[in-house]
Amino acid sequence: MISDYLKNSVTRVPDYPKAGIQFRDITSLVADGRAFAEAVTALAEPYLSQAVDKVVGIEARGFVFGAALARELGVGLALARKPGKLPRATCRETYTLEYGEDALHMHLDALEPESRVLLVDDLIATGGTALAALRLVRQLGASPIGAAFVIALPELGGLAALQRQRVATHHLMEFAGE
Repeated sequence: MISDYLKNSVTRVPDYPKAGIQFRDITSLVADGRAFAEAVTALAEPYLSQAVDKVVGIEARGFVFGAALARELGVGLALARKPGKLPRATCRETYTLEYGEDALHMHLDALEPESRVLLVDDLIATGGTALAALRLVRQLGASPIGAAFVIALPELGGLAALQRQRVATHHLMEFAGE
């Protein structure tokens, strides 16, 4: 059970980035040591008894939670980054945004074939970036054991899209209709 303290540590920013959007800002959560520790512990809990070989943090706030979660699980961290951010050979997956297209990259040697991988990001909405990261993981021959998020916006379909791809999801809190 997630505490009210943790849920209340997320700041609601009305009309950002445009009118009608209720943006959920997790920077206030990570700035609060108690809330951040509670979030990392709660994210890790379902995976403590599972074999996890690597955590994949999705750019950019997924790096914050991914690094802490990798430390908690005693495994390494691989990064799914925006174009032009990784210095060595990469694989690439594109995804659609409401205003165009973007991509994620991973180093070709970021994951061992058949390794068991946990995807991590701060928030899941439509699932575009998470699904692109999932395709990267599979492209590198690894197996996703799950995807963990601090916040889910279930009405936007991302959780369901991951579940249709046979990826178990875990999230700490959700907000409806946003």
